[in-house]
Amino acid sequence: MKTIETRLPGVLIHEPRVFNDPRGLFFEAYSDARPVDAASAFKIVQLNVSESEQFVLRGLHYQLPFPQAKLVWVLEGEVFDVAVDIRRGSPSFGKWEGTMLSRKNRRQLFVPAGFAHGFQVVSNSATLCYACSEQFRAECDRSIRFDDPSILIEWPEPGRALLSQKDAAAKFLTDIEPNALPVI
Repeated sequence: MKTIETRLPGVLIHEPRVFNDPRGLFFEAYSDARPVDAASAFKIVQLNVSESEQFVLRGLHYQLPFPQAKLVWVLEGEVFDVAVDIRRGSPSFGKWEGTMLSRKNRRQLFVPAGFAHGFQVVSNSATLCYACSEQFRAECDRSIRFDDPSILIEWPEPGRALLSQKDAAAKFLTDIEPNALPVI
């Protein structure tokens, strides 16, 4: 597996070795023998699958307390996937990193705990898989506006974003109480 560091500490892009032959392909998506995060051990406690239609934008989501690290990859289709550093005290607070994840490129994005995560579907539809380090807890689920002017994410189709009611009602980062954000 090839690991690509990004401009945000801890946010990593992984490119697995893909073995192709006339029957199809094989690749190792995860092995605890090869940690996905150089800074700490990543223990998978929950595996989620998300199916979405074109232009659906999910996020920016985070969980507090009990922040989740996530390893995200696409099983079908293509998405623009984003991690945002929302850790109070971080030198990269409010900065984002985005990459295209697709069935074709087989890339994975590692989103550390304490970061918000979101994606927008650019293909007709997409199926994502998330390996999470913590259980989802509805009472801890939080959101930040996808179009926050203090973050300025360059989404592929922001004007066509299809949002859930929760994501449409999310607050801007500057309107969130400091104690409702993770600390570095």
